[in-house]
Amino acid sequence: MELPIRVLVVDDDPAMRDLLTTYLGEHDVQVQTASNRQEMAARLRAGEPHLVILDLRLGTDDGLALLREIRARSELPVIITTGHRRDEIDRVIGLELGADDYLVKPFSPRELLARIRTVLRRQEAWRAAQQQGGTFATYHFDGWQLATRTRRLTGPAGEMVMLTKGEYALLLAFVSAPQRPLTREHLLQATRVHEDVFDRSIDVQILRLRRKLEADPSQPRIILTERGIGYVFALPVAVE
Repeated sequence: MELPIRVLVVDDDPAMRDLLTTYLGEHDVQVQTASNRQEMAARLRAGEPHLVILDLRLGTDDGLALLREIRARSELPVIITTGHRRDEIDRVIGLELGADDYLVKPFSPRELLARIRTVLRRQEAWRAAQQQGGTFATYHFDGWQLATRTRRLTGPAGEMVMLTKGEYALLLAFVSAPQRPLTREHLLQATRVHEDVFDRSIDVQILRLRRKLEADPSQPRIILTERGIGYVFALPVAVE
């Protein structure tokens, strides 16, 4: 990881922005701040940080919409925050859209710093895990192609199929271990869903991935359910 760490704090609370700027700055983290979508976009255009801390409640701006915008253009790590303890649905959706972690306000700046370091270490390991023998792998199955260098899925007719970060991680876990039953616990770890999120979120991601891969998602032939175990990627996979 290039030092010092650079983070962008997107929060409409000036007291929170000042607190995090001061505390993280005292621990060798360079902080930029934004209070809305326009300011966030301007900061990202000026130079991409190592990580974004994104509040889901931004006045007239929807934090989940901002997360989608970030994910549409990059795999920049994102920690989402919320001041509403009951907003579990938002947290689950945020993680499924590709957030790397979440914190509920009020939280300790010390805990946030620890989460930042953990997410960045995990990001480095994630990048290394996609490489095979020092080069990026390309997986082929039934006319489909998943390229880890570009993180793109191409369909049998050559069409590009968009994947969320969670869907990509899930598919990569499957094609890395084809025709082998994988438990929900294994898939949770592979997709880096936060431990506090119930494991049914994997079932939701499986459903979404089936809709993109299967001709008939109600009668899947690629990703099959292994009752009492988890799921299995039923097709053989070639790797180059």
